[in-house]
Amino acid sequence: MFVTDIRKEFYEAVVNQRVALLVASDIDALCACKILQDLFHCDQVQYTLLPLAGWQDLGTAFLEHKDQFQYFVLINCGANVDLLELLQPDDDSIFFICDTRRPVDVVNVYNDTQIKLLIKQDDDLGVPSYDEIFRDDEEEEEGGESGNESAEGSEPSGKRRRFDEGEIERRIERRREKREWQARRKEILFDYEQYEYHGTSAAMMFFELAWVLTKDTKDMLWWAVIGLTDQWVHDQITHMKYVTDIAAMQRHVSRHNHRNEDEENSLSIDCMRISFEYDLRLSLYQHWSLYESIRNSCYTSCHFKLWTLHGQKKLQEFLADMGLPLKQVRQKFTSMDMSIKENLREVIEESSNKYGMKDMRIQTFGVHFGFKNRFLAADMVHATAALLESTEKEQSASGRFIEALDSLSRSNLEHLHSGMEMAKKKLIAIQQTVASCICTNLILSQGPFLYCYLMEGTPDVKLFSKPMALTLLSKYLLKAFIQSTRNKRCRLLPLIMAAPKDVEKGTVLVLGIPPESETSDKKNFFGRAFEKAAESTNSRTLHDHFDTSVIELKTEDRSKFLDALITLLS
Repeated sequence: MFVTDIRKEFYEAVVNQRVALLVASDIDALCACKILQDLFHCDQVQYTLLPLAGWQDLGTAFLEHKDQFQYFVLINCGANVDLLELLQPDDDSIFFICDTRRPVDVVNVYNDTQIKLLIKQDDDLGVPSYDEIFRDDEEEEEGGESGNESAEGSEPSGKRRRFDEGEIERRIERRREKREWQARRKEILFDYEQYEYHGTSAAMMFFELAWVLTKDTKDMLWWAVIGLTDQWVHDQITHMKYVTDIAAMQRHVSRHNHRNEDEENSLSIDCMRISFEYDLRLSLYQHWSLYESIRNSCYTSCHFKLWTLHGQKKLQEFLADMGLPLKQVRQKFTSMDMSIKENLREVIEESSNKYGMKDMRIQTFGVHFGFKNRFLAADMVHATAALLESTEKEQSASGRFIEALDSLSRSNLEHLHSGMEMAKKKLIAIQQTVASCICTNLILSQGPFLYCYLMEGTPDVKLFSKPMALTLLSKYLLKAFIQSTRNKRCRLLPLIMAAPKDVEKGTVLVLGIPPESETSDKKNFFGRAFEKAAESTNSRTLHDHFDTSVIELKTEDRSKFLDALITLLS
């Protein structure tokens, strides 16, 4: 059931209990977790944090902890499956689910006892009504009772009970109605469940709880901003949803800044100031050189088609048009002349408009920690994601999770800076892989979708064995392909991307993303399609990821799985 009063029905219910905190491995979930941890520390709530990579982790964590805990809080997992069916818990286990994934499973919605959904009701949920999908079959029970009467009654066993004609007609009519209702139910559920999409950020939900409890701090507000920005960076929500949620966050930022004006005036070394701004759509540019950032940001790279010689020439013209000396553009942003930095945004924006890049500015938030540390929300997302999916050192998944979680605290800036360096390498790898895929025609049109497979041995291929990195690559590649193809039909197609997952086990990671368009509602139909294709071909797949549009597949089953998808979607 949906929780209507998050303070009363959730927080006051767990505040004197021991809680198991089950957290998915994505940036929004990490931010939501940080906010909840701070609230729990305020009220000395005992909790155990359990990081999850997928459904198997969830099942294992629950089995190991179900005897020690009655209350389980699930962040960014659990809403889109019948959780009680999956976990088979005791009757007294209570699950609080704060998950951005939609659609929410109907059994979770209508379970009043054990499932409590911390989900924003004004998101467009479209849940079918109870009567459309559940029905009490009283008539079957009646049939059952009359059957028992005949078995236990006084009639000889060889004789059957006779029904009058009216009774038989009524039964036939009831059965016909039931068949019609079941067919209608199937249709309603198919329409409701066929697309996967995302709702309000989990970090924003928990920030609202902190606000209701009057315990919200600037750090919590910053984490909520990063959670929302994560949805934008990984292209999970529509532009309209992003702008609406940014406005809600902006009101909180104004309130906090107004409340703490005295502190800002002193500009102490450990003070923190969040600001709403229109900033450039350039990844990590304040921690990089402007030249590298323009080359490796999806928006500018795709616009200039930097994988072509003509595109690289165009970039040089663009830099000349801005009147910025190449020496300045190629050195670290922090070392650039102050006179250039002061009106850099205006200069870039003016030239961008001339070159047809009308969306060079984006509404976002920045933060100052003390005097010298300044970060944009998107920088934080890139850095934390790079730490969470790091392939650089031998580290367990939970070790990477804790390091990424720590990097969100302003007391751990060394973790954050190391994440920034890894994020730069990741963006360069993505840009080079996109260029290579387009130049070697690796993107194939398979009829109802485009398909690209990264071969084993491709440079940096290990990076793309992780879902967030492969998602960023896929979105970037689809945008780039649309810019470079003359085939107008291809511009309307979704993309399936596959990359080696585990060479020893012979598996690939497969991911599907919806078509790239200005009006895209970001709804993804690949989750259901992958399930059906795997079923019809007996392909060996693992549907372990919380996003249903990400699966693992045995390498040798790849061609029959793809053939089934083509047939299914044609």
